[in-house]
Amino acid sequence: MTDDLEQLIRTIYKTYYEDVYTFLYYFTGRREDAEDMTQEVFTRLLKALPRYDGRVSMRTWLFSIARHAAIDQYRKQKWLRLFSATLLDDMRSQDGLPEESLAAKEEMRMVKEALQKLKPHYRVIVIVRGIKEYSIKETAELLHISEAKVRVDYHRALKMLQKYMGGEEGGVISEFAR
Repeated sequence: MTDDLEQLIRTIYKTYYEDVYTFLYYFTGRREDAEDMTQEVFTRLLKALPRYDGRVSMRTWLFSIARHAAIDQYRKQKWLRLFSATLLDDMRSQDGLPEESLAAKEEMRMVKEALQKLKPHYRVIVIVRGIKEYSIKETAELLHISEAKVRVDYHRALKMLQKYMGGEEGGVISEFAR
């Protein structure tokens, strides 16, 4: 491996590791799975890097690899629930009153349960657009779909989340819809 290639790989890893890990953690809900899958993504990157042509940003290309790794893992698990109860346990309380913290945790628990019910495609869109805050254009590139489809599917996913959460207005779903 040449020094230039080695430096490029180091730079990509340092720049995107945390984003890839966070995406996979939201998708799986388990630290161990996210860590394993993140390593898988960077292994795939090493193999595919010579084919990278720069038509899309490195971030978009890497997240496309991560999305495929997540879907592959999902298929391997054959419909097992991907979000575990540990997702909420791993979340740290923000400053505020205990009642507010408890309400926020309860809302996140409800969102987690609602996310479990979404099809993987909708789940990925909610994670990428709502949680990772990618633009519509970046999401379309990542998922290899049109921007119009991103808008429609994201809207549908939010409506499903709202329905699964008992039709509640406001809260996290409103934040996602911004």
